[in-house]
Amino acid sequence: MSVTEARGPAAARPAVRQIRIVLVDDHSIMRQGLRAVLEREDDLRVVGEAGSGPEAYAAVDAGRPQVVLLDLKLASGPQTDGLDVCRRLCAEHPGIGVLVLTTFAEDRLVVESVQAGARGYVVKDVDTTELVRAIRAVSRGESAFDARSASAMVRSLSGGMPDRERLTDRELDVLRLLARGLSNRAIGAELFISETTVKFHVGNLMRKLTVSRRAEAVYAATKLGLL
Repeated sequence: MSVTEARGPAAARPAVRQIRIVLVDDHSIMRQGLRAVLEREDDLRVVGEAGSGPEAYAAVDAGRPQVVLLDLKLASGPQTDGLDVCRRLCAEHPGIGVLVLTTFAEDRLVVESVQAGARGYVVKDVDTTELVRAIRAVSRGESAFDARSASAMVRSLSGGMPDRERLTDRELDVLRLLARGLSNRAIGAELFISETTVKFHVGNLMRKLTVSRRAEAVYAATKLGLL
């Protein structure tokens, strides 16, 4: 019996979970460079490329990626047409993780990207290690921002909280459970309050944090030191 046979299937190297990625950028050379860099990682696989909105929708439909790397400026469109692509992708594919990778580092664009559904935002001069880390985080449903984008997010979303807008103890309780990914019903069960009451508290804390989505609330609260 050979050594290979003696070791059997149990000794085989465990399969690496592949993170499927679609690249959306109107410069083909940029896409080629990204593909070459990303596919050096055992767990990253580029399953599609696109240079425009329509191409992006088709590539995502065909490739079923976990992550879309999206530039905000696409071929023959306005500076922010990537935001429309982001909104549509997130609406049509609720579980998808959009990571904006762009040259623009404006505070407004960072916030608008998150409001459009993006889970992260990094600028194109980010180093490879940080980009790969961001992709992996987004694939797990987490947020990912480079240092400049995170600072922009904090400045734009918070600007500090006036005393009259500080979260109550109960709102903080709800926020902590939101951060754990619990539904309104599950939060109510944990806190022994009704689902309607939970919705009331969630609405209040989102208004105070000036956000419109639960993920934004958790992110903003974390950066403000509330979690």
